Amino acid sequence: MGTTQPIKNIKDIQRLKAYFLERQEYRNYAMVTLALNTSLRIGDLLHLKWGDVYNFNRKKYRKHIELIEQKTHKHNAMPINSEARKALEMLRRANKHLTEESYIFKSRRGQNSPIGRIQAFNIIRNAVQYLEIEGRISCHSLRKTFGYQAWKRGIPPALIMSIYNHSSIEITKRYLSIDQDDKDEVFMALNL
Repeated sequence: MGTTQPIKNIKDIQRLKAYFLERQEYRNYAMVTLALNTSLRIGDLLHLKWGDVYNFNRKKYRKHIELIEQKTHKHNAMPINSEARKALEMLRRANKHLTEESYIFKSRRGQNSPIGRIQAFNIIRNAVQYLEIEGRISCHSLRKTFGYQAWKRGIPPALIMSIYNHSSIEITKRYLSIDQDDKDEVFMALNL
């Protein structure tokens, strides 16, 4: 099994999100949208509860998702941007009887349990296969896509490295799958 890759083509990202919207699969749409916009690992994402993103007393979304990462045991806070908020709102409106303790990405099995990592992987894999998106794409690809697209928009690599808690820029470069095509694009665009 090879290393997963980010989704490099913006149109493929849009197609992936549209795939779930067209099927009115709001849970899956929200899962993909939050993963793309928060850089959370899938394990952390799946364990989010509505109280982590929505203040039921004030009836408004929180500004940040704050959590202790499962892998690193470090505190992390990610702002909830407009795309993530829109996806969450679609999901919230499609569900009745939500509480602060309700899992956002709820499984159909059991009273209140999140979908598992394998289920999330299958959801992504099936969509990617149907859409014929190239590359080794998995749940972790969505986290990598965040960093790759940030890099393509000119966000300093040191900042991306900090977001991911990487110890070196070399790790971040490998993580983002920056390859010869990306380097060629810089040379072709510069034309001094």
